[in-house]
Amino acid sequence: MKVIVNIHLKEGVLDPQGKATHQALQMLGFKGANDVKIGKQIIIETSHTNEKEAKESAALMCKELLVNEVIEDHTLECQ
Repeated sequence: MKVIVNIHLKEGVLDPQGKATHQALQMLGFKGANDVKIGKQIIIETSHTNEKEAKESAALMCKELLVNEVIEDHTLECQ
């Protein structure tokens, strides 16, 4: 089973990469993009066959290493 971890900055945390990308899109003529946020995605292939166990394991990985909980939020989904 795969667990997909989507990580993004918490609301109110400065995102200079997102701001620079937004400005570049505006300069290229893409006027429909009102805001841009940059995040990251981590895909974990697990040996778990149970979705609940896979998510619990991934949540612990996020807490221990993958996510800086001071400035980042995350979501988990299984495939």
